[in-house]
Amino acid sequence: MGQHLQAIYDTRVAEGLLRPDPAQRAALLRLEVLRERLENRPAPRPGLLARFRKPEVPQGKQGLYLWGGVGRGKSMLMDLFYQHAPTTEKRRVHFHAFMQEVQAGLHEARKTGVDDAIKPVAEGISRDLKLLCFDEMQITDIADAMIVGRLFERLFAAGVVIVTTSNRHPSELYKDGLNRQLFLPFIALLEEKLEVDQLEAMTDYRQDRLAGETVYFQPLGSVSTAAINAIWRDLTGGREEELCLEVKGREVHLPRYWAGMARASFWDLCGQPLGPADYLALVGAVKLLVLEGIPRLDATKFNEAKRFVTLIDALYEGHVRLICSAEDEPERLYLEGSGSFEFERTASRLREMQGADWGTGRDGLG
Repeated sequence: MGQHLQAIYDTRVAEGLLRPDPAQRAALLRLEVLRERLENRPAPRPGLLARFRKPEVPQGKQGLYLWGGVGRGKSMLMDLFYQHAPTTEKRRVHFHAFMQEVQAGLHEARKTGVDDAIKPVAEGISRDLKLLCFDEMQITDIADAMIVGRLFERLFAAGVVIVTTSNRHPSELYKDGLNRQLFLPFIALLEEKLEVDQLEAMTDYRQDRLAGETVYFQPLGSVSTAAINAIWRDLTGGREEELCLEVKGREVHLPRYWAGMARASFWDLCGQPLGPADYLALVGAVKLLVLEGIPRLDATKFNEAKRFVTLIDALYEGHVRLICSAEDEPERLYLEGSGSFEFERTASRLREMQGADWGTGRDGLG
């Protein structure tokens, strides 16, 4: 019998690793029910016919849909549950990355001439999994919207337990999307199979961590790098993964990502041939960006400067929290060359985005 999740949470609070929050602790009760269900789930019976037996489907709700505002601790709670879930047949993945894998799997399955490409893809996912944990469920792509219902229907039928975090209530997913009426059965499926719980934590922990803290470091060097490293460790707890965003057939790589926060260099995002669509996809995937190594810009770096302006505009309009290191103050980053006059607006936005409350008004994200 594993240790109760609330007891683990209380220990971490006592050790000063977490701040006590009644809403977080209450959400752990629902996750503990799932943990115990996985622990008490009967083992599959051995034998040659085992593969043909219908999978054991959990009774009652088959998972949890945890949603709420920015920085409330949803990912932290899911990670705590995932870490202590009593099975090795489990996977935690960012929802966007998962759907990219699914689309790639469907493409390969269609090459074989199958009538229903979703069936082999779903079977491949569920064959070795009892638990799937998704971070940041959101549907923005019509291709995903059109297949996600049938995919999840098969995953649930295979007995897979699903836990997901999201910034939105299920009824708000794919809001105003093309052909949304075809997506509504998926919302009904989520509400039928998953317990829907809003995390109304008292504090925005990311904003609280950054309140009053320096978020623009200059000049570049070991001091700035050490400060950025310390903030990143504090925000992510030392955990990270790579996130790949597919935009109109291209791939945008975020080398370091965790729970809605990304870290990349200036050259990762502005030294590559990226455009507005790429930066809008980035804004859709993250709520906080750590951008390192912004150089002084001039006519020899015109293309990089133009991309940087576009990136900052996208982050600004999307209310994404920005932490960065740069070679100089915002107003001194681009003093001469074509576009230097227009850069004044970018410098002004960089100043504004250093405010302690920047990004708190981003509606519905967490």
